[in-house]
Amino acid sequence: MKLAQKVTQKAKLNQTLRSWLPILQASSDELKDTLEPFIKDNPFAKIEIDKPHHSKNFYNEFYSNHVSDRIEQMSVYECSLYEKLYSQIDKPLFPTQKSKDIANAIIECINSEGYFEYNDEILAKFDAKDVEKIRKRFAYLEPIGVGAKDYKESFLFQLDELCDDDEIYTLAKDMINDFENLSKYTKQKNYENALKIIKKFKNPPAVEYLEDEAQVTPDIYVFTTDEGVEVKVNDEFYPEILIDTEGIDEKCEFVSSRIKEARDLIDALEMRKATLYKIGLMIIEYQYDYFLGGDIKPMKLKDIAGDLGRNPSTISRAIQNKFLSCSRGIVALKNFFAAAASEDISNAAIKDFVKNLIKQENHQKPLSDEAILACIEKDFGIKIVRRTITKYRKALNIGSSSQRKKIYAINS
Repeated sequence: MKLAQKVTQKAKLNQTLRSWLPILQASSDELKDTLEPFIKDNPFAKIEIDKPHHSKNFYNEFYSNHVSDRIEQMSVYECSLYEKLYSQIDKPLFPTQKSKDIANAIIECINSEGYFEYNDEILAKFDAKDVEKIRKRFAYLEPIGVGAKDYKESFLFQLDELCDDDEIYTLAKDMINDFENLSKYTKQKNYENALKIIKKFKNPPAVEYLEDEAQVTPDIYVFTTDEGVEVKVNDEFYPEILIDTEGIDEKCEFVSSRIKEARDLIDALEMRKATLYKIGLMIIEYQYDYFLGGDIKPMKLKDIAGDLGRNPSTISRAIQNKFLSCSRGIVALKNFFAAAASEDISNAAIKDFVKNLIKQENHQKPLSDEAILACIEKDFGIKIVRRTITKYRKALNIGSSSQRKKIYAINS
């Protein structure tokens, strides 16, 4: 009897998991589209988006009206970079399921600026040659230049799209590949025309999406109160699965099977909420100081996966294209998972510091890696080697001081 009960429970869980994983991976704004295929042939279920006005609103209970208004304003949404990319993973560029799987994994490795950053945890199950072959096809996706490893490759992606003159194309390609020595091409016949093309390029390739970063819909809210830090899942506009069997014999096999499918979908939605809530709690536990004004601390997927009893790949799905809203703004969940630069300081904190330094640098005299290193050692009180700064700079797709000086000159 106990064995039969366990088998039945396992079968129900497996059925729920089949719908849970894509629902878990979907962003809040993709949920409706993700759910629809599961109930399109079910005459007894429908998706309801807008909840009744009298439904419970925890924001009004938790904060005053002006804070609730601020949350509502933060929830205005426009198409994100990742939604744009996922929508293009289809034929003819990605005709097989394998090519689609690799392309979707590559998207998980694209940072907010549109550049590709190799991630062993995400891409380990794919052959490196296959990954590179599929990544090259991103040259044909929008925004143009996305998926490139650095600004040079992004420029080459954009050049293919924006230049149809063979002579200008050849010169511009040479100039991009030899960007450090741009001045030696000034006497070339098509130099000015090639330079005009290069000036049209977007750097970084997803720059227009960076401007809209604050307009995404948060999946998790973190509130700092007198009693500490609390987490809430943003389920205010969650799709609801409504089951209607009025006047129908629920004992009929066809009806009962469809009702079961709808209830499995409801269970999958609840599992999504529960998983995001647990991830929110774990982020608070690991990153408590961040919500009180500190830096993001070292945190790995396997840390949280172990605590939650899940596979790291499941947690990776859960955090992709998901955002957390707190008093410090809206933060991508994946930003909380950083490798350690020291025991208490994360790579993410140092990278942010480097990025801000370069944003404020003198365009006539850009900071060298040695100068950046000195600033980091002074502000963070840690000792690291210069090549580490070079590695961080390259990971951020920031050129050397001489490269930046040339770019500043072109854009001036």
